[in-house]
Amino acid sequence: MDRRQQKTRDAIFSAFRSLLSEKPYSKITVQEIIDAANVGRTTFYAHFQTKDDLLKELCEELFGHIIGSAIDCPHTHGLYSDETAPESVFCHLLQHLQQNHQNILGLLSCESSEIFLRYFKDSLNGLVESQLASHNKLTDAHIPQDFLINHISSSFVEMVLWWVKGHRKQTPAELDRYFRAVIGPLFSDGTNVSSIKI
Repeated sequence: MDRRQQKTRDAIFSAFRSLLSEKPYSKITVQEIIDAANVGRTTFYAHFQTKDDLLKELCEELFGHIIGSAIDCPHTHGLYSDETAPESVFCHLLQHLQQNHQNILGLLSCESSEIFLRYFKDSLNGLVESQLASHNKLTDAHIPQDFLINHISSSFVEMVLWWVKGHRKQTPAELDRYFRAVIGPLFSDGTNVSSIKI
């Protein structure tokens, strides 16, 4: 994609995010997005086939960016980081959320939040699965992995919502500590909860 195409795409994303902060997704029309982005209808459809496609790609870009950044952090080493790593992969994720890149926290709490929360949770499922892949340390070996993944992702999403509604008073490190304390008992390797680097 050349620079001009990327600029157009960014303008459409920006207009769409702005409209989402004002009204529910279901009430937004393609024409409103086109007008707000100051692009032609043909240009819009050259990038996105439908409004749903635009939503999907916006979510993939937003959540893919923050989750990819958390995974790629150089001192993150899987489900249990080594002792020299000061933070977990989820702490890195919370730090990226705290930066509120492209108003991602606003989208998670807007009128159409259920749509974004679903995409966020789906993205988290992939992150949790990748972190659990090489570990089999559950307190109950009969817990299906997909159930565990869903439980951890759901807990994380609810924690983020609680954090946003409380005006983000806690630091990412504090939230990470709360999160590890809650999910730590799921694991049976005898690790002290405070030292778990999930």
